[in-house]
Amino acid sequence: MRGNTPRIRLGLCCIFRQEPIKFRRTTAKSLGRLGRPEQLVSLASLCRHNADALSTALRYCSDHGIGDFRINSQILPLYTHPELGYRMEELPGGGEIIAAFESCGSFCRQQGLRTTFHPDQFNLLSSPSEEVTRRSIAELDYQAELAELIGADVINIHGGGAYGDKVQALGRVARRLKRLRRTVRERLSLENDDRIYTPRDLLPLCRAEGIPFVYDVHHHRCLGDGMEVAEVTEAALGTWDREPLFHLSSPREGWEGKNPQYHHDYIDPADLPAAWLETGQALTVEVEAKAKELALDRLRKDLSGRVVFIPEDGRGMKSV
Repeated sequence: MRGNTPRIRLGLCCIFRQEPIKFRRTTAKSLGRLGRPEQLVSLASLCRHNADALSTALRYCSDHGIGDFRINSQILPLYTHPELGYRMEELPGGGEIIAAFESCGSFCRQQGLRTTFHPDQFNLLSSPSEEVTRRSIAELDYQAELAELIGADVINIHGGGAYGDKVQALGRVARRLKRLRRTVRERLSLENDDRIYTPRDLLPLCRAEGIPFVYDVHHHRCLGDGMEVAEVTEAALGTWDREPLFHLSSPREGWEGKNPQYHHDYIDPADLPAAWLETGQALTVEVEAKAKELALDRLRKDLSGRVVFIPEDGRGMKSV
């Protein structure tokens, strides 16, 4: 660290805008037309491709000063599907696929890169439905299994629905935390959203249950709760036992636009909170911008001279 210059680890989310790095998927309808042996062959090809694509993505991040990569939740397509799901060990060449993901983890450790997961919105620990809960826990188990191979230290979810009573819904979340495997629980974080759960709603649960709070400042600006950005920033930092993770984005049509919830292609540097630059500690800031790596490149240039970008030396990460 140079003096009191802020240290920020910029994070790229899931896919690329311009780089020819692609992750492949399939649909249940398409895969369901095949017999089981053919399904496994097709899935093995997809998973191997995606492991190789992840390796390429991580190398791109390392070469371009990007210290964090959010991994797409469907990097193993249909892994938890009720009829078409599978284990990597079942796939032809499954051992090699597992080794390829483990190699990605080794590369991250060598280069000081961080990886995270952000499960899809259907993961609902707040749901009154036991079936929804069961499926959500199964999905979290899968992502933790992959996180173990890669070395990802965050599985970040939203509070979910309110179902007419936010207090009761969050009570269900607290109870369901006890049903999670250790590999999930030690990585799980909660993030505020722009429609239901604010920082004021989630921070008490995070403190009580020892769950890190991912502060999305764009969501908070869309759905305020009377707390100031600096106040939430300080409270969020206190929930982390490792490098804190925050989310940054800018509104597509500006803050005076019709719907500021929609994300812009790029980041307005003015939307980076001053409080984040004054914390005195390293932060991971995942950039949720439609232009992806192009947005990060522009933001790096906009912040040049104001911050030190991690990994400058690989410090600041704590493994789980």
